[in-house]
Amino acid sequence: MSNTDSFIEEVTEEVRRDRVFGLMRRYGWIAVLGVVAIVGAAAANEVRKNNARAAAQDTGDALIAAVSSSEASERVDALAGLTTDSANAQVIADLLLATHQLEVDAGEDATATLEGLVTSAQDMPDIYRQIAAFKAVLAQGADTPAADRRLALEALAAPGLPLSLLAREQLALLTLEEGDAEGAISQLQELLQDAAVTAGLRRRASQLIVALGGTPENAFGAVADQ
Repeated sequence: MSNTDSFIEEVTEEVRRDRVFGLMRRYGWIAVLGVVAIVGAAAANEVRKNNARAAAQDTGDALIAAVSSSEASERVDALAGLTTDSANAQVIADLLLATHQLEVDAGEDATATLEGLVTSAQDMPDIYRQIAAFKAVLAQGADTPAADRRLALEALAAPGLPLSLLAREQLALLTLEEGDAEGAISQLQELLQDAAVTAGLRRRASQLIVALGGTPENAFGAVADQ
């Protein structure tokens, strides 16, 4: 019985081996194709990463070259003619362009550049649009009616937005520009009581309150550090 069982097991094992080899001969190409596909995908991914890295370096070099001139007007010309393959990089280039346009007193051009970002149809992080909208208000200055600037700043000052505190500071300055010193002090005091206010913003608000004849207070009603 032992020899018989052993013989049966050997035969069974041989049959199983033949079946495996048969399956490998019939379907082995699928496994090979799978390996080739995996290796090819890995290689393509690596090439894509290298291309993206090279493109980012080229964009960075182009931006550095554009702002390297000692003449502001040349920087404006270089940035105005700069186009990139990356939407985010183009936003940075346009923000830099607006900054240098303001440097050469081209406020209208800077406003047009920034408003172009705000209304752009291209996909970009919302924070970029908010930064552009905020800088556009600053670029417009007194050339734009106070009511229009207030409307734009109030949209940016909504709770939870990243530029809310800076927009509220500008709203206080706008209130002061309109001749309402008491209203400006009240807005600045409210700003000081916000737990998220930064040290720099707290210092600016406190100094302006003092300059307007008020006494800055923190969230606990005590006199704030100036």
